[in-house]
Amino acid sequence: MSHLSERPEKSVVGVSMPHESAALHVTGAALYTDDLVHRTKDVLHAHPVQVMKAHGRITALRTEPALAVPGVVRVLTGADVPGVNDAGMKHDEPLFPDEVMFHGHAVAWVLGETLEAARLGAAAVEVDLDELPSVVTLPEAIAAGSFHGARPVMTTGDVDAGFADAAHVFTGELLFSDQEHFYLETHAALAHIDEGGQVFVQSSTQHPSETQEIVAHVLGLHSHEVTVQCLRMGGGFGGKEMQPHGFAAVAALGARLTGRPVRVRLTRTQDLTMSGKRHGFHAEWRIAFDADGRIQALEATLTADGGWSLDLSEPVVARALCHIDNTYWIPHARVTGRIARTNKVSNTAFRGFGGPQGMLVIEDIMGRCAPLLGLDPRELRERNFYRRGQSTPYGQPVVQPERISAVWEQVKSDGRLAEREREIAAFNAAHPHTKRAVAITGVKFGISFNLTAFNQGGALVLVYKDGSVLINHGGTEMGQGLHTKMLQVAATTLGIPLHKVRLAPTRTDKVPNTSATAASAGTDLNGAAVKNACEQLRGRLLQVAATRLGANASDVRIVDGVARTPGSDRKLAWDDLVRTAYLQRVQLSAAGFYRTEGLHWDAKGFQGSPFKYFSHGAAAAEVEVDGFTGAYRVRRVDIVHDVGDSLSPLIDIGQVEGGFVQGAGWLTLEDLRWDAGDGPGRGRLLTQAASTYKLPSFSEMPEEFNVTLLENATEEGAVYGSKAVGEPPLMLAFSVREALRQAAAAFGPAGVSVELASPATPEAVYWAVQAARRAAGAAEAAVGAEETGAGAAEAAVGAAEAVGSA
Repeated sequence: MSHLSERPEKSVVGVSMPHESAALHVTGAALYTDDLVHRTKDVLHAHPVQVMKAHGRITALRTEPALAVPGVVRVLTGADVPGVNDAGMKHDEPLFPDEVMFHGHAVAWVLGETLEAARLGAAAVEVDLDELPSVVTLPEAIAAGSFHGARPVMTTGDVDAGFADAAHVFTGELLFSDQEHFYLETHAALAHIDEGGQVFVQSSTQHPSETQEIVAHVLGLHSHEVTVQCLRMGGGFGGKEMQPHGFAAVAALGARLTGRPVRVRLTRTQDLTMSGKRHGFHAEWRIAFDADGRIQALEATLTADGGWSLDLSEPVVARALCHIDNTYWIPHARVTGRIARTNKVSNTAFRGFGGPQGMLVIEDIMGRCAPLLGLDPRELRERNFYRRGQSTPYGQPVVQPERISAVWEQVKSDGRLAEREREIAAFNAAHPHTKRAVAITGVKFGISFNLTAFNQGGALVLVYKDGSVLINHGGTEMGQGLHTKMLQVAATTLGIPLHKVRLAPTRTDKVPNTSATAASAGTDLNGAAVKNACEQLRGRLLQVAATRLGANASDVRIVDGVARTPGSDRKLAWDDLVRTAYLQRVQLSAAGFYRTEGLHWDAKGFQGSPFKYFSHGAAAAEVEVDGFTGAYRVRRVDIVHDVGDSLSPLIDIGQVEGGFVQGAGWLTLEDLRWDAGDGPGRGRLLTQAASTYKLPSFSEMPEEFNVTLLENATEEGAVYGSKAVGEPPLMLAFSVREALRQAAAAFGPAGVSVELASPATPEAVYWAVQAARRAAGAAEAAVGAEETGAGAAEAAVGAAEAVGSA
């Protein structure tokens, strides 16, 4: 076993414990960025000046009326920026634009003594606009050829030969929705300037180092003149990886110009209309199978709705291409990715980061093609699983293919799938207007950042004279339990009780140049860095203990806060050991670092091994559908998920549950609607509140929900043998969508293939049910014609068209 994955005796990792801030969360004592406003004197409040048009060039911006509003202190415009007027890393996102690129684009910010004064001041600002044509929907962008950014192509094998030799070829397309993050805490920042001119920004950000970098370049400063801190976030899900930077820069600019603290906190409507979403995609595909139902070739074009600027669209598309295979071996493939430029908010990272979009395409293909091949969808999936020795279309070997089958078979066994399928068949036969179905889908998700340079982490661990320990690391806490795991890693590595260790808020002046807490890599990177720092400290303390105990340092063990050697009664308490080390002038602080090894990636050729490992999981979902309305309920979900050797089982099970429910929301409920008409509201987000945007709630939870972590699953080369958990479970929700497809098909004849929109809302399910019923009608007509001998050929053609074509 590798040094990084090996666990010592009586380790604190692997113990189920609640989130380190759970009590603070439920009592309301946990502080978030905007809570700090009430502890800060003379704060100014910022409010955006939004232009409610989808596209246009600003011809005049008159701020004088705002300054006449009582309580307004200043209006920030592009003329006030001392550095670079840009909030993005690609320099295509003006902080104060002269061209409105989406409905609700902020062109200026008003600072007021109160939020109400700032709001009234913003309403008084006059903006003249020369309206320009706009592109709102993804199909519009494709038709207009409106694209930006890279267009990667992933190829493997001989695609033309694969199609030429195939027994079956099917084609199709799929347009599927974007998704709103809807974190409980909206974007927020609080900035002030100290007596030395140092800029200090409290920000709700997943990437403090990048927020620091953007604030510095907007203000024309060096990074060492800007400090960014993140206490905690009330949710992030990727929405706070890139997009907080501009809001932090506005607060910092206001503080720099006025000398007073400035607060930016978006309302829910502002957050919904000003910040990016998960990328919606359009997929066009052609797939070939052999006579046994094994995939021979795939050709596809994936188009992401990037919105008005690039943001993270390029790596999102790259990850979508890297995950279009999911758990299936595709010997011949040619997949193209591209980014549509639309006049909407700039879409950004969201849990799974393109992986869900790529995997949805192949799962939709499998669900649609199984009936056309005369196969049960479960059987079709199983026949195409990766096996040892096979590689992904981009050339990375799949080294744990047995995990794909292991989680799958355990779900089938634990969930009694064979028995329940018989029960479902009996139920469906007895209920003509209500149908049930159970579907099982798997997940293979790559862990690491697409950009190799981001695969590094840092930590600073301090041991004080009294034996207490303080950890600083580069990861941020957004409710996912990262801090809890870091406490467990530190306590385990040092060999001390958990209560001895405390964790400090994430700050750029403690751990520099950190990566975003994203890509499910937060624990892998920061945990290994914390472990590295603690090992340095433990190594020094073992030398001190060896002297006191009269032994070799290699023989000393520190367990439960006591240093001792095997076979000896002599021991030394942790507090005494630390005090002795201090008196001997031994350094009691250490900076830890970790870089993920074994990664290599040719972005241009789209080949290499971009991921440290793959996480695996499988889920079986049972649904019941009402044939009159399309309404449905999720009766039961069984999940088995691979997190390696869990660092914190209670945290990991919570992440699996939460990820699954969020994925089910994206696939079945959350339906963002934009005004695509030619009226004055063109480009407006119509679902801009919880009253119009349907989120998963308790009523959508499975009636029976079973989550099991795969046992004996140590991951070599990862911190204490664990695996990432944040993103992979989201894709387990494909099982719900596929169960809905199968339940809708049950209203038709055997072998019917139905198309299902995404999100599969009750309306979408109703139309799928209607399509299945039409197929049933066509099949009955064909039987009747055959019996009478009249029009048999025409009726048979009609039935075939209703079912699908090869």
